[in-house]
Amino acid sequence: MDALAVFVLALLWDLLLGEPPALVHPVVWFGKLAGLIDSRYKRRSPELDFLAGMATAVLVIAFAFLLSISPFFAPYPLNYALAVYFIKSSFAIRSLHEHIARTITDDIEEKRKAVSMIVSRDVRELDEPHLNSASIESLAENLNDSVVAPLFYFLLFGLPGALVYRAVNTLDAMLGYRNERYEYFGKFSARLDDVLNFVPARLTVLLYLPLGERKIFRYYRLARFKINSDKPIAAMSAVLGVRLEKPGVYRFPGRTPENEDIKRALKVYWLVVAEWLIIVSLLLATEVCPCLSQ
Repeated sequence: MDALAVFVLALLWDLLLGEPPALVHPVVWFGKLAGLIDSRYKRRSPELDFLAGMATAVLVIAFAFLLSISPFFAPYPLNYALAVYFIKSSFAIRSLHEHIARTITDDIEEKRKAVSMIVSRDVRELDEPHLNSASIESLAENLNDSVVAPLFYFLLFGLPGALVYRAVNTLDAMLGYRNERYEYFGKFSARLDDVLNFVPARLTVLLYLPLGERKIFRYYRLARFKINSDKPIAAMSAVLGVRLEKPGVYRFPGRTPENEDIKRALKVYWLVVAEWLIIVSLLLATEVCPCLSQ
């Protein structure tokens, strides 16, 4: 297959149409499968819970891998259609913008509702500055998870890389919590997500460098709270000059974030996305990466 052509078609789909319906979205399928096992499995002991969680992750990843190789067994032109569909399903550029844009409102309850749709923390008691911070943090973190990382693994391993990464990221989002229910059951998924995001999270920071090199490096050195997720957040905080914090977890210095700063963050987002898309397209055009050529 022509990797560049498939990627461009997938990108056009994303920008013009957004996400496929949930009923036929592979990422939703990954979540449904993980959720089904999670709801059926009764917690027993740390050791058994860990093994059950690992088995769940392996099953979801195997499902993602089988989906990803199906285009290679399909006749022309169905193979191209499936490849475009699956690549598009692995990244989400337009929908991320739309989710963040909904948080730009002066109505505190509407803002709280919109932010609750994009973060896992309890937003009921958050004031407006912390809600604005949560919105910008989510944008920065998901720039890595939903754009940079899936395309990074697409460049390295083609369709299997993109969909398997997305499966792992979905597993982490559903099971990777430090609480009684998921401490052991979700540990394997959380650690695997850490491993897969180690390079992309730092690559995302590098993509911010043209927007403020010195300050980004200074903020990056402050990002010692999480293995990966706080690195892109630190870069966004540096570029915007606003305080981004998750109380009790991390805090990057700056002035109090306002609605206008969410708008500025979206502009930064599109600059970084454009930079990354150009890099991906050039690498595909020069056939430096294997992608769909196997």
